[in-house]
Amino acid sequence: MPTPADYSVRRSDRARRARIQVTAEGVEVIVPRRLPLEQVEPFVESKRAWIDRTLLRMRAAEAERPRPVLEDGGEVPYLGERLSLRVRVEPDRRRDHVVRRGDGLVVAVAADGPEAVLAALERWYRGRARSEVKRRLDAATARVGQSYAGLQIRGQRTRWASCSSKGAMSFNWRLLLAPPEILDYVVEHEVAHLEIHDHSARFWALLAERCPRFREHEAWLRANGHTLRL
Repeated sequence: MPTPADYSVRRSDRARRARIQVTAEGVEVIVPRRLPLEQVEPFVESKRAWIDRTLLRMRAAEAERPRPVLEDGGEVPYLGERLSLRVRVEPDRRRDHVVRRGDGLVVAVAADGPEAVLAALERWYRGRARSEVKRRLDAATARVGQSYAGLQIRGQRTRWASCSSKGAMSFNWRLLLAPPEILDYVVEHEVAHLEIHDHSARFWALLAERCPRFREHEAWLRANGHTLRL
């Protein structure tokens, strides 16, 4: 039987049944608030083969993609490119700063270590995500005669983007760690939701017209989405 160290358990008021979520952070079991905890282990064990297969696929994907190295001389991904890092530690600096120069990033931080570099880079990616996403959103909505109500850049753990019923858009900054065609696809996906708010056959038919390779991009995200992290 699995031990508690194999997974974490999270109770949810919104959950109607138990489900398992496998991410880069580990295995999480989401259960309804009133589900007896003694039912969790048998449920996990019944899904053990699927969990093991999923973890193997994730490890294989991680092995194929070079991991970011958050130190001087390291590299990070950016929409299909690999940007080299030049890290400068300046103890008197009041605010971290990141600037792109050619095919590299200059990262000025007040403290030494990967945590400071990570924080500075995430702020930079969030800022760039707003620019990259907005440009694509504006072009995609203009092309189909639609409009959106607003744009937020977030860092959700399990969602890449969303479109509210009022047309408010939200995108995950980590999409900038993917190839550009993946970001293009996610934008088209959410723009299609401006017309069709569900995932019915009509939605997928509309998306296929606008993004003929959408199934390929969906498969890429399922296989590699967990690797999109700094």
